[in-house]
Amino acid sequence: QVQLVESGGGLVQAGGSLRLSCAASGIGFSIDTMAWYRRAPGKQRELVAGITKSSPGIPKSSTKYADSVKGRFTISRDNAKNTVHLQMNSLKPEDTAVYYCNIEHGALSRWGQGTQVTVSS
Repeated sequence: QVQLVESGGGLVQAGGSLRLSCAASGIGFSIDTMAWYRRAPGKQRELVAGITKSSPGIPKSSTKYADSVKGRFTISRDNAKNTVHLQMNSLKPEDTAVYYCNIEHGALSRWGQGTQVTVSS
């Protein structure tokens, strides 16, 4: 059974940092795409950052970021462990949201339970 376990959320002051982690279990292969989404109160869920796995023809992973987090957040992955991390620096109050891990591999799609990130001003 495929499960995602997220960790690293919490309360931080504006300008601070947090590191989110998501570990996928029950999978015996390297996942194509791993991503972080977030949903702020009263808003729709949005993509924060995504990362694809490298392959023999494409040695480097490809990343994508929301414009609002570019230069502040960094997504990374450990293919051997099927884990994905989100390093969040220079946090702002508007980054406050529930952050969700997502994995996609062909027809397989799973979401984590979500982890709360609260940034105080």
